[in-house]
Amino acid sequence: MSLTVFGGSLEFVAVSMLPAPFAPAQVMAITCMVQARHLFYGIAMLDRYRDMGWKKAYLIFGLCDETFSINYSARIPEGVDRGWFYFFVTLLNHFYWVSGATIGGVAGSLVAFDTSGLEFVMTAMFVVIFLDQWLKERRHWTALIGVGAAAGCRLVFGADSFVVPTMVCILVLLMAPRRPIEVEGGLL
Repeated sequence: MSLTVFGGSLEFVAVSMLPAPFAPAQVMAITCMVQARHLFYGIAMLDRYRDMGWKKAYLIFGLCDETFSINYSARIPEGVDRGWFYFFVTLLNHFYWVSGATIGGVAGSLVAFDTSGLEFVMTAMFVVIFLDQWLKERRHWTALIGVGAAAGCRLVFGADSFVVPTMVCILVLLMAPRRPIEVEGGLL
């Protein structure tokens, strides 16, 4: 599964949906909600992945949290082809993911241990990605839009229902003034 479903949180959801009755509409809706953050990764990478030829399809498929963080913030050395740099970062991340999932699956079936307390790992990773982007941008429009939309939607929709409205708000707020944000924020 880790070879074709390159999204950690979606893999966990998929495992719980496999034994459930066949419900393609429900699976599609849940998949879109769980992986919706990739819309924002894709928007941020539109110009960077332009003119990548045959590599573009794999770069889009392999755009996970870690690949986005590296490819978005990397300072590619002079003389290194941008397309091959992005491609090999994506390929290595995919290889590490598949290898880690395979080793973890085998080791997990052989060794039992208590995993309580590890829930913070994904939150910590997103905090690190946020801080890295904050430090790289001259102006912080995208971060402020994200934090503001999340806070506003949480107040309006409550803690149990704010994620989807937040993503819609962020998407609209980032797409409308996309070019000015990129130019003014030092992203171009």
